[in-house]
Amino acid sequence: MFIETPDESAVDDEVADWYEKQRGAWGYLPNYAPAFATRPDVARAWNTLNNAVRGHMERRRFELATIAAARAYRSTYCMAAHCKFLRDACGDESTMRAVAGDPTGANLDVTDRAVMDFATQVARDASSITAADVQQLRDHGLRDPEIVDVVFAAAARAFFTKVLDALGVQADVQLGETFDPEVRRQVTVGRPIADS
Repeated sequence: MFIETPDESAVDDEVADWYEKQRGAWGYLPNYAPAFATRPDVARAWNTLNNAVRGHMERRRFELATIAAARAYRSTYCMAAHCKFLRDACGDESTMRAVAGDPTGANLDVTDRAVMDFATQVARDASSITAADVQQLRDHGLRDPEIVDVVFAAAARAFFTKVLDALGVQADVQLGETFDPEVRRQVTVGRPIADS
């Protein structure tokens, strides 16, 4: 990381609580946690936003939209983490391998591909989206609130990816170890995964 962060033994109660929650979720303190040590209020706000977006969506769709945005933002950390969640939390290793291995999503069903394409467009150039792009998602069965959720997932991801990459945070070595070498290579779309 490019900034100095306080030693874990020296953090105040608010940061210690943030660390404990992240450790509880991952089984270790993830590399991103100290990036928020100077602003635990921002960490809490991010958690609130992320949980609000994810909690309102079908989990698998949230992961697909987030993976598409993470790839567009070139965030190895988020690409790897959300491929892991797609595989483990959603029980969908075959789709995880398909999206990790092929950015076009050619092997996905048409609705999943449309969601990922739209999330990618949100991440790359939201101002280029037209009414026809939104209609295409409707044509694939998404209702307007579901379309808005895809936008929220892709747009919110920008905050987290930009914070981590701007501060030089690398994906955890433990996260990288959950993948075989080929998938690890495929999810490395920006900064390398930490090696220690």
